Amino acid sequence: MMNKRYLRRTDYILIAATAAIIIMSLVIIGSATHINTPSEERYWFVQRQGIFALVNVALAAFLMNFDYKVLQGYGNKLYVFNLILLVAVMLVGQSALGAQRWITIGPISIQPSEFSKLIMIISIATMLDDKIGHLNTIRDLVPVAAYVGVPFLLVLKQPDLGTSLVFMAIFFGMVYIAGINKKLLLGIFAAGIAAFPLFWHFLKDYQKMRLTVFMNPNVDPLGSGYHIIQSKIAIGSGMLFGKGLFGGTQSQLNFLPENHTDFIFAVVGEELGFVGVTFLLLLYLIVLWRGVVTARDAGDTFGRLLATGITSMLAFHVLVNVGMTMGIMPVTGIPLPLMSYGVSSLTTNIMSIAILLNIERRKQKLVF
Repeated sequence: MMNKRYLRRTDYILIAATAAIIIMSLVIIGSATHINTPSEERYWFVQRQGIFALVNVALAAFLMNFDYKVLQGYGNKLYVFNLILLVAVMLVGQSALGAQRWITIGPISIQPSEFSKLIMIISIATMLDDKIGHLNTIRDLVPVAAYVGVPFLLVLKQPDLGTSLVFMAIFFGMVYIAGINKKLLLGIFAAGIAAFPLFWHFLKDYQKMRLTVFMNPNVDPLGSGYHIIQSKIAIGSGMLFGKGLFGGTQSQLNFLPENHTDFIFAVVGEELGFVGVTFLLLLYLIVLWRGVVTARDAGDTFGRLLATGITSMLAFHVLVNVGMTMGIMPVTGIPLPLMSYGVSSLTTNIMSIAILLNIERRKQKLVF
């Protein structure tokens, strides 16, 4: 009886949309990478991503079927574990593309900052559960801000500005649902805008250049502006129906950098055109809609906070990644959820979807 009731409560719309994005991801990763690898390893990226997708489905099945409220008891422990991981990256992490973000374990490189997003959502939800409706002054907000600020600075040190900004999106989404005073929230945003000139001086040179080329990519067309220029060419050349799978010129001829990771949306635009990107964005809209519904209908405040944090994280990722490939957002290196190649990102996102499904299943007390 219990299993049948849980099956009826399963959000099959969310599962279908998630599965469709992952399948689409494998096809696009194969198209983006097959021409740039030796023939015997032509589909290595697809195989690797597919294997870990299957492993993560098994993990998701577990996360869907235990009581998510158990996580609340581990919130502070997970927070400490997260800090240890982020410090370990600074001490023994591997560097790539000018950033020290990875820890290598055998043949696998993991990116702790990706997992830290979900860990922070659980930790912040644990902390805010007792503060619902009591975030009316700066004094009330300071402990929460400090709690988020420590991992924020550790990730910023790597440097990983993109993930640091994700922390901010999660933080603001969750304190909003926790009932923060709206005037206080507006004041924080105003103070942040006013402090931007000061923040500018703490940015590294390449980060300043990214913001500069965001305003005018032609300032450095063969350097920092190259990614944006090639991405916009790829998306624009796809027009209505695209050039067809494996038929894109910008991606297949290596004009488009990072075409299977950060700029995979540009490959979709070039090869599947306006129709393809509209379909993909519709799938993301469905995922975010189900996240909002799950947060709204959650049976307890901890579940509502968890669902809000996860939905905020996914929404920010989609907004920034799609925006940067189209030239309407600065390049930050944020992957496209469930689409970009990367084991750590894929695992974090599938685990997050599984927790949403778990919350949806338990939104009402079961009657036997």
